[in-house]
Amino acid sequence: MEDLKRLPKHDPTALYRLRDGLYAPELVAAAVTGLDFFTWLAKSPSSAPAICESLGLSPRPAEVMLTLFRAMGLIEKAGQAFRVTGLARDILTRDSPWFIGPYYAPLADRPVCRELLEVLRTGKPAKWAHNAQRPWKEAMEDAEVSEKFARMMDARGLYLGPILARRGEFRGRSRVLDIAGATGIYACCLVAAHHGLKATVLERAPAARVARRCIAQRGCADRVEVAEGDMFDAPFPADCDVHLFSNVLHDWDENSVKTLLRKSHEALPHGGIIVIHDAHLNRNKTGPLPVAAHSVFLMAVTQGRYYSVSEIADFLREAGFPGMRFARSGMDYSVITARKR
Repeated sequence: MEDLKRLPKHDPTALYRLRDGLYAPELVAAAVTGLDFFTWLAKSPSSAPAICESLGLSPRPAEVMLTLFRAMGLIEKAGQAFRVTGLARDILTRDSPWFIGPYYAPLADRPVCRELLEVLRTGKPAKWAHNAQRPWKEAMEDAEVSEKFARMMDARGLYLGPILARRGEFRGRSRVLDIAGATGIYACCLVAAHHGLKATVLERAPAARVARRCIAQRGCADRVEVAEGDMFDAPFPADCDVHLFSNVLHDWDENSVKTLLRKSHEALPHGGIIVIHDAHLNRNKTGPLPVAAHSVFLMAVTQGRYYSVSEIADFLREAGFPGMRFARSGMDYSVITARKR
């Protein structure tokens, strides 16, 4: 369990960003080669709904695209209208002598670039983001696939988990419900850091089986249990005074996020807290750039995206939480907490 408390000597943030931002350049290429987006916007500054209507885009991926381009300094917002910046006008519009569209042209036939255009138009996760031979649940029955899944989750959680565990919100609490907790890495880091704290990981089959194995291997089975069930359908255990959503909400659309937060509010005891551990955009959705870039990946492979601090605040308020606290965490992550009163 000592490994669950320690951090490496060197900061790995740049390497995580390299992987998480892989799809952002592809989205720029898709916008330049497939939509000629900047040439169009230079002539027609427009609101997000008007952009979607004119270019045939779905609102969720269009939101991600516009956020990325704002964070990159390629577009700006005046009132409700988006318009190109001087940089984009000089370099990314077809009637400019410095237009670099031909430089991006070879990327147009890349599978990722083509699939991103499809996601922009349909709003549906790309087919190549999933196991093409069999459904995820069936794939997870395979020992090799489940082991790869566990290692992927732990490769991030082993760094972020100890940082999250050092936060004061968990002191004096009795049991954490780690909702959709994957391998249980965050739950294990929390109990390792806080004497007397116990945890329940809520996961659906077959991930629940993987979680039990990983928790046992870490020597945490006496303090971390697994409850099997889908977070949307299964009741939340009533004996937990902390609900943790770690890297969960970004996988889902707004209505699904609201449903989960309402369900959490209903199940928490008075004085209980909700902890949202995730990456968040700033209130104006102008960055941070690494978060906006990673959101492109989420746009492509999930039903969600990264949400802004103000969006999460609105969701929490609507769910019944009267206020919230925001704090930076490791890498590009942050922690939002709210108390049930």
